[in-house]
Amino acid sequence: MEQLLGLDGNILLFIQEHLRFDFLTPIMMFITKLGNAGWFWLILLAVLCCSVKYRKVGMTGITAVLIGFLITNVVLKNAVARIRPYEVVEGLMLIGRKATDWSFPSGHSTCSMAAGIVLLKKMPEQAGIPLFVLAVFICYSRLYIGIHYPSDVLGGILIGTFAAFSALYIMKRKDKREISQT
Repeated sequence: MEQLLGLDGNILLFIQEHLRFDFLTPIMMFITKLGNAGWFWLILLAVLCCSVKYRKVGMTGITAVLIGFLITNVVLKNAVARIRPYEVVEGLMLIGRKATDWSFPSGHSTCSMAAGIVLLKKMPEQAGIPLFVLAVFICYSRLYIGIHYPSDVLGGILIGTFAAFSALYIMKRKDKREISQT
């Protein structure tokens, strides 16, 4: 565990020293704010729910985000209670405001992957691929600004992926039930 913490911290310091640039920082701050409380994904998914053509995509995405939220924000963050890296890693400078919750897993990463994977799988490529890429950038932005450890982001990615595929499975089962009842 000590080696993991050391590696996590060293990766953040590497990003800070070699991958942070003055011109990029406002862009990364904008990208990370898209993930705040999942607002971007939830609005996008709600808009899709208003469309007859994409209603099922929107509902699947909302289901995925909800599953991810329950696992990440209700259960794991409180159970693990990991301190934020800027409080522990010597020399790491946080960009932006301090967080008020625990670090593991990353809620931004969970929500972004949950929504991003559903959109990648269910939307036309010209929309699904850029939205998935945005989800990946939101995950990376959490490392860039120094608010999460890499293992927090990886945990969020894994939980978001699980949530997305769970929601896809649930909706597929629901569709099969509806077809068999008609």
